[in-house]
Amino acid sequence: MAAVSLRLGDLVWGKLGRYPPWPGKIVNPPKDLKKPRGKKCFFVKFFGTEDHAWIKVEQLKPYHAHKEEMIKINKGKRFQQAVDAVEEFLRRAKGKDQTSSHTSADDKNRRNSSEERSRPNSGDEKRKLSLSEGKVKKNMGEGKKRVTSGSADRGSKCLKRAQEQSPRKRGRPPKDEKDLTIPESSTVKGMMAGPMAAFKWQPTATEPVKDADPHFHHFLLSQTEKPAVCYQAITKKLKICEEETGSTSIQAADSTAVNGSITPTDKKIGFLGLGLMGSGIVSNLLKMGHTVTVWNRTAEKEGARLGRTPAEVVSTCDITFACVSDPKAAKDLVLGPSGVLQGIRPGKCYVDMSTVDADTVTELAQVIVSRGGRFLEAPVSGNQQLSNDGMLVILAAGDRGLYEDCSSCFQAMGKTSFFLGEVGNAAKMMLIVNMVQGSFMATIAEGLTLAQVTGQSQQTLLDILNQGQLASIFLDQKCQNILQGNFKPDFYLKYIQKDLRLAIALGDAVNHPTPMAAAANEVYKRAKALDQSDNDMSAVYRAYIH
Repeated sequence: MAAVSLRLGDLVWGKLGRYPPWPGKIVNPPKDLKKPRGKKCFFVKFFGTEDHAWIKVEQLKPYHAHKEEMIKINKGKRFQQAVDAVEEFLRRAKGKDQTSSHTSADDKNRRNSSEERSRPNSGDEKRKLSLSEGKVKKNMGEGKKRVTSGSADRGSKCLKRAQEQSPRKRGRPPKDEKDLTIPESSTVKGMMAGPMAAFKWQPTATEPVKDADPHFHHFLLSQTEKPAVCYQAITKKLKICEEETGSTSIQAADSTAVNGSITPTDKKIGFLGLGLMGSGIVSNLLKMGHTVTVWNRTAEKEGARLGRTPAEVVSTCDITFACVSDPKAAKDLVLGPSGVLQGIRPGKCYVDMSTVDADTVTELAQVIVSRGGRFLEAPVSGNQQLSNDGMLVILAAGDRGLYEDCSSCFQAMGKTSFFLGEVGNAAKMMLIVNMVQGSFMATIAEGLTLAQVTGQSQQTLLDILNQGQLASIFLDQKCQNILQGNFKPDFYLKYIQKDLRLAIALGDAVNHPTPMAAAANEVYKRAKALDQSDNDMSAVYRAYIH
């Protein structure tokens, strides 16, 4: 985008990394967020999201001048919602400006009318006023003391009464005074009044942290028994909020805040396994400027260096990631011939992103650490599309320092990451997440087949679900797969069945019943028997119609 003349408060189109131009507004940055060095840039708050970032001036265009051009280029639903948010903001700002103008005119008319009524009409009236002036002044002097004292007493009583009656906590606005999600703009007839005083940069302790595409957040969770409390930016511009659960979340500063894009680590990155998930992950690492060496049993990755064995990749790289299919594959990769373990020496880092059970990942951690290496488990929640888009959710546990070292990598491959404590916690959480997802998918398939056999329209069922509380991208995509008979894998059916099996075993280990997961697992096993293993998980539908 060409450089333009811009100022604080302007509505703009901002280009952020690999994402399409997005409508936003130039605002003042938080006090603790320094402006990056180098080329001139502005701090932009994007409409329709909670995203904000420093954007280079050449990556900005005026909103109104390029509105039609941008709308033609982008057709996504979220993009349209962002444009609608801009237009709604403009309408409100215009209405407020008109109301302010009418109010000012009315006030002026009332003052003029009042002055005319109070103006003396004759010399007699002037003399009367003059004679009474001294008396009035005298009375005012005495009355002033009485009024001041009385007002103070009444004021303090009213204030005390209001404080006792008010149920609101300090700092929270009443329900009828909620802030707009989009701040007011100075581009609309000088609506800017002060340095963005009404704009809230951080959620309050009572509000949830919103994760919205394309903004990256990372969370650091540790188990504590401290009461709910909120701190502000204690280190590395992090915001810590402890919730009632006792878990501590740390939200990082915007990953795109350095020159409008991710700053890649200078460490050499290795990656083992280029399946549905791994291939997209590596692509995003490369796009964001990381140096990557890969190994895969069957394929190479364009733009990446090729390692001959897992041991060679580990020995030549600082941090090596791996993403394979199941516990057996994860163990073979580490313990097998020319495996990861043979390349580990003091200081080498290994990050396993496979979805496996806690026992497997604990065993791998022990052998890596025994050789002087550092270990982190980091399974990912998502599918092939989210992997390609760099929008995975990363669940990490193990070496906390290594988690921090992987920051730029996690930002490149995902929208959110969580640190969950000791090794094994991420594996357990990932299995629970996939257990819920797999059971939900089986229920969707069951509902669609029941609609069919009872003479109901499956499309109408989907339309109804999409208008209700269950509406989600996952629901819509999987139902569309079924209705179109398209089961191209986005998440292999055999892998979701594997995760259900491991989740059930996790429940058994702690004597916790998982009857819903067990029932769903049986349906997936039937689908596998019908040769659906290598299809998408939505092919579980075929288990109900055969």
